[in-house]
Amino acid sequence: MIKSDYRKYKRYGGNFIGIVFLTQAFWAIIQFRVASFVYSEVKIFGVRHLLLGICLIWQKLIEVTTGISLPASVIIGRSFYIGHFGNIFIHPNCCIGNNCNISQGVTIGVSGRGVERGVPTLGDNVYVGCNSTIVGKIVIGDNCVIGANSLVNRSVLENQTVLGVPAQVISSKNSSEYI
Repeated sequence: MIKSDYRKYKRYGGNFIGIVFLTQAFWAIIQFRVASFVYSEVKIFGVRHLLLGICLIWQKLIEVTTGISLPASVIIGRSFYIGHFGNIFIHPNCCIGNNCNISQGVTIGVSGRGVERGVPTLGDNVYVGCNSTIVGKIVIGDNCVIGANSLVNRSVLENQTVLGVPAQVISSKNSSEYI
């Protein structure tokens, strides 16, 4: 998974030194991938808890350094890209598909009441613009664009572009130009 994330960063420009040592968002992704592996794959009781403790401390250091919160329990597909670091919070129960891009200032979190309470699921090839908020038990379809400064609290069909507060469909153009 780290290789596919790295390849995506490389595709957007940059070299090994710049991506690995100078890109704070990539640091957060590496930390997340390692912690996610420990969370989902390590089954030995004492070892798992020790490694999860180390990963939690590492996660907190990354959060303080970068402003990006990616809990180990989040499910994120291949080729994940964070365009700019800072103020990115993703709920621990969130699910994000393959080949997604997220900009700075994005919150993906819980909202709703009763049976409507929950967290979003993002499909493949979704672009989330800066300072957007996606909340509630909703589904963002494949190939969608969430415009900057949008509040998305209703599901979005595939191949839609939404914008505004609350977000409204403004176009049927998909995310191919953004991803």
